[in-house]
Formats: sequence, C-alpha cells, structure tokens
Amino acid sequence: MGITPNEFKGTDSERIAQALSVLKKQGGGTLRMPRREDADGRAFWLIDEAILLDADTTLIIENCTIKLSDRCRDNFIRSANCGYGIENIQKINNIHVVGIGDAVLLGADNPRATGDSAKKLGDRTYGTDAGKEGETQTGDWRNIGVLMAYVDGFSVQGVSVVDSHCWAMSFEHCTNGLLSHLHFKSTSKKVIDGKTVTMLNQDGIDLRQGCHNIVIEAITGYTGDDLIALTAIGNGGRKAGVYGSTMVAGSLPTDDDDITNIQIRNVTGHSAGRCQVIRFLNTGGNKINHIILDGLIDNSPKGFESHATIRIGDHNPNWGGVTPLGDTSGFIITNVHGGSRNCILIAGSLANSIISNVINHYPDCGPVTYESGQDYVKDVIMTNLK
Repeated sequence: MGITPNEFKGTDSERIAQALSVLKKQGGGTLRMPRREDADGRAFWLIDEAILLDADTTLIIENCTIKLSDRCRDNFIRSANCGYGIENIQKINNIHVVGIGDAVLLGADNPRATGDSAKKLGDRTYGTDAGKEGETQTGDWRNIGVLMAYVDGFSVQGVSVVDSHCWAMSFEHCTNGLLSHLHFKSTSKKVIDGKTVTMLNQDGIDLRQGCHNIVIEAITGYTGDDLIALTAIGNGGRKAGVYGSTMVAGSLPTDDDDITNIQIRNVTGHSAGRCQVIRFLNTGGNKINHIILDGLIDNSPKGFESHATIRIGDHNPNWGGVTPLGDTSGFIITNVHGGSRNCILIAGSLANSIISNVINHYPDCGPVTYESGQDYVKDVIMTNLK
C-alpha cells in the first residue's frame, strides 16, 4: 500500500519529507499521494521545495494535484542524488513516478523564476526574484519540473504538467527508462495580476547528455517551446551542483555524453510557442544515434504553426555549426503527419538513416527542407514522402 503524507503533520513539504524519511530508513518503497486531507479543506498539495526521490522509490500521484507555491524556487520532483553543492553525483537505481487518474503537476500562480540559464529574470522571462539582492538573476535547473540525473532504471507515467516554469521534464545521464502517457499544457504566456507575462523555455521532455536506452511514448499536448528535445550540447565549462546552469550535473565533458538507443512513439501535439514539435541537437563532438521515431501527428493550429515538425541539427555557429557527417546518424523516422512551417527540417547533418511515410500538410514547404544544403546529408533513404 505504501505510506502517505496524510499520516504526518506540518506544512505540505514537511509532511512529504517525513514520509520519504521513513522510506529511506527502510531502504525504499512507495510514497502514495492521494488527495490532501486537512482541516483547512484544501485538497491539492502546495509544496515549497522539491520532492526528493531516493533509490528504489516509487511516487504514486493518485487523482490529485501537486502545485508549486509562490515561495518555491525548486523542482516538483528531483532525484535525491543531485542538487545544489553536490559536485560528484553518484548513480542510483529505480526511481518511478506513476500518475493514476487525474494526476497533475501545476506551476505556481506567481513564479519566482522561469526560463533557462541564458534568460535574465524580468528582462527576457518572468520571475518575482528579478532585481532582488541575493537571488540569482537567471533561470537554472531549479525551474525544471521533473529532474533526474544519473538514474539507471526510471519511469514517469500518467502525469500532466501545466504551466511549467521551464522544461517540464529533463534527464541527464539517465539510462533504461520509460516516459509514457504524459500530457503537457503550456503556452509561454501566463496572466498574472491581470497582465500577460512571458515564461520561456517550456519544453515538454528533454533528454540531455549521456541518456541511453529510453522509450518515450503516448505523448500529447502543447508546450511553450519544443514538445520533445534530445540535446547533447558539448559546450563545457560548468561543474555540477551550481546555480546558473540548466544542467544540475554540469556541462563539463565526460566519457559518456552521447545520446543513443532512443525510441519515440505515438506523439500528438504541437509547440504553442511556435518552436519544434521534436528537436534533435548535438554539438561539440557529442553524438546522437540509433534513434527510432515512429508515429507523430503535428496538430499545430492553422495560422499558428510550429517552426518545424521535426528539426535535426543546426548550422548556427553559436551551437557549434553543422556537426560532422556521422555524428548525427542511424535515425529511422516513419509515419509522420507534418503541420508546421517546415515538416522535416534538416538544419545540420544527417547520415545513414531512413525517412519514410511522411505527409506534409503545410502548403509552403516540401516534406524535407535542407537548411544547410544537401552536402551534409549522406546515405539517407527517403521513401513515400507526400
């Protein structure tokens, strides 16, 4: 049956922490979060800090909402092995988040910070911490909804994320995972105190450096940025456990920074921020390979089409320019309905791949666009493109 925070006293975050402490002492187990029970009558959980999940722990969110409070500048959920001041992240095993019924992760009414580490608060993206002394003035990994690093054997299933403060879910150096039946609702805009503000970098799912053997399936909804992004960006420079970075594990090179063996299936959605539905980006010698993308319906609204249904690579020198042929390879992309301003946009290089069964519904582009020219595309078989 598991343990529930309803058995404890204190603030919602204190009750959750007490329950998790019991599980840690017994070596793991299940934390159940049904509707909140308290004399004040509030049924949703209002948290001030991240729910930290240790090894061999399952969190079940059962027909309830977990909401970030306006004082919270932290994740909804984070693997307990990483965070501020943890420079040497130890790999842990078996962390699972399971939504049953209407399981919702809901952003704050008035967030302290939004956006990634390149966005200044109050300038490019919203945050009540803008201009406050002693508070970092850019976004960072604390704005991510569900954040895991160096976890082997993980899953997130059956959860909706609404009005995320940055990426809804991000995984760094995680292996052997399942992300299934997830729904996203973010638009890069939010009305706060009667004024529409901008909240940037609201991706749905991000796989970062070192992610292997992961299935992403049954994904729906819309996001303020890319719905799904696989990004192995080799820019180096930051150690783990510091603010000012969107990666809690840092961006110093390791011997395992490639993204490989990823299956993406059964996706229906669009980018409300008019970015990409699915993006693949690798730079700095990092590779993306052995990718299967099977079944994608881009349902971008007419007149508000996303930039691309699928975007592969980039030629922008700020991202390191076009990757060498072979660094982005081994893709099988099939059964795609495109509805964006570009259907399949090869913005960088692509090699040794198959693209098939593609229908482009946007009249002003072809099924495949070569932004950097066809010289950067080699040994790619394309069939049944309409």
